[in-house]
Amino acid sequence: MLVWRPTLLCSLLVLLLVSPSALAAPIKIGDIHPLTGRLAKHGLESHQGVIAAVAEVNEAGGVFGRQVELVSRDDQSLPDVAISRAEELCAREKVVGLTGGYEDSLVGAVSEVARKYQVPFVASASLQKELARHGNPFFFRVAGLQGFVEPLCDFLSERLRPQRLAILHAATPGATEFAADLERCLQPRGIPLRLGEKFRPGTPDFVPLIAKLATLPADVIVSGGFFSDHILLVRQLKAQRLSAKAYIGPWGVAYETFLEEMGEDAEYLYGTSAWMPGITLPGTEAASRAFVERCRRLFQREPSSTTMHGYTAARALLAAVEDVLRRGQPLTGANVRQALAGLDLLLPMERLSFDERGDPRSYRHVVVQVQGGRFVVVYPPERATGSAVYPAPPWKQRP
Repeated sequence: MLVWRPTLLCSLLVLLLVSPSALAAPIKIGDIHPLTGRLAKHGLESHQGVIAAVAEVNEAGGVFGRQVELVSRDDQSLPDVAISRAEELCAREKVVGLTGGYEDSLVGAVSEVARKYQVPFVASASLQKELARHGNPFFFRVAGLQGFVEPLCDFLSERLRPQRLAILHAATPGATEFAADLERCLQPRGIPLRLGEKFRPGTPDFVPLIAKLATLPADVIVSGGFFSDHILLVRQLKAQRLSAKAYIGPWGVAYETFLEEMGEDAEYLYGTSAWMPGITLPGTEAASRAFVERCRRLFQREPSSTTMHGYTAARALLAAVEDVLRRGQPLTGANVRQALAGLDLLLPMERLSFDERGDPRSYRHVVVQVQGGRFVVVYPPERATGSAVYPAPPWKQRP
């Protein structure tokens, strides 16, 4: 015994001197996404973006030699479950930060838990303005409603200038705010709203609404619905032979899976996108390609804009953690929050920095149109890869 103890002590000292990081605890990051339930499709895409961000950091040696451990939970697309999962991650797992969310009902639930435990939460997808007005210093998000409204308002008023505009929207807080903000932006520019209607998300029949559109008839239809809403609405517009000069779906159209589902019926439709493979912020082309290649390797699939949102949120959180450690500060929620507040990070989706409410300062979409089965950027001019086809040919003139 007298010989064994000094030997063990010396061995431990050697390990510490040779490789201090070898005994360093991993950095725990919490991840909450809807991996099952009605939001699972896009929740999984965003979750994969978080995985890609953590893999990128760990493959490069971690954060100052410390590996990042991603602790993931499924909120089942339910706010009550999101609360319990966030409580578990903060109280039991002792994560230094949270990311995830996807829908505002889930984001709002997690943000209040983050405030309670003083653990910073970076939401990967959130639009409802009210969430940023609660004075929660631990809440940040990488997306914002104005990133959709402003470019779309400019495009409609500068390029299309419709005489009979219809704005439809799902009866959700974010979509309702989107419709109101877009109308408010267009009115002083001389673009009156001729029809504004809301609908229940996942509605099984748009025919009564299409009958109202036919009475105008609408030049341009802006639909603040989601992926499945666009699929049904466009198919029923075709069946009813109602041809608008432009159909714009800011959410859900600009996805490769939408093209696969709709086939030729997607031609000439418009969407908006903050990022997609081949459409990236100027100066980030190499980083964008690396992200696409990593997602292909990890998941055997192409990443979507939703995947990039998850990646961006995780990268923001990891950059803040790195900044805290670089300063030699303890890795506390308060210190990570302070680092997030001062963040300035160039990423493929945006130059990311946050205002005093935790909203992104530079989040902005481009307007894309489906032409020849692919997405072409048609606005703004400095990022355009083609010109808009307007008006779109009527249904009877298409294949």
